Amino acid sequence: MSKIAKDIQYSPVGVIHSPHKDIKGMPIQPSGAKGIKGTVEVKKKCADGLKDLGGFEYIILIYHFHRSKGYSLEVKPFLDNSLRGVFATRAPKRPNAIGMSIVRLLRVEGNILHIEDVDILDGTPLLDIKPYVPDFDARKTRAIGWLSRKAVRAIKKKADGRFR
Repeated sequence: MSKIAKDIQYSPVGVIHSPHKDIKGMPIQPSGAKGIKGTVEVKKKCADGLKDLGGFEYIILIYHFHRSKGYSLEVKPFLDNSLRGVFATRAPKRPNAIGMSIVRLLRVEGNILHIEDVDILDGTPLLDIKPYVPDFDARKTRAIGWLSRKAVRAIKKKADGRFR
């Protein structure tokens, strides 16, 4: 077995602002957050990294679930009542509390990104931004595991506080 790094540290490059002030009742995926607007405030010292980002319609935000404490290797996800392995879910209580969302980029103004379809809690620390490129990121698939009949429900499902 290869050697696994013991300590990895990241520093936020910014903060995500949204109308979602509480976990309970917020959308569980961007597909359920259509039209919800927010902003990303990138640290001024990282602002030069935003050059050319404005040409993309969608971006991938990678962030830290800052309100998630501890983790479980088996969880009951929002769309199911059965225990599932955490790595087969998008639950926030994970060994590394990292989340990602694909959001629409409306515009870039200095170090502020105006975004839409936001399913992220207000004040969430931003770790990274990547452009969404369908040729790289979109895959046709025949299998999505236990979510095969449940994923469409994410549009209407809201967080119920189970991962506080």
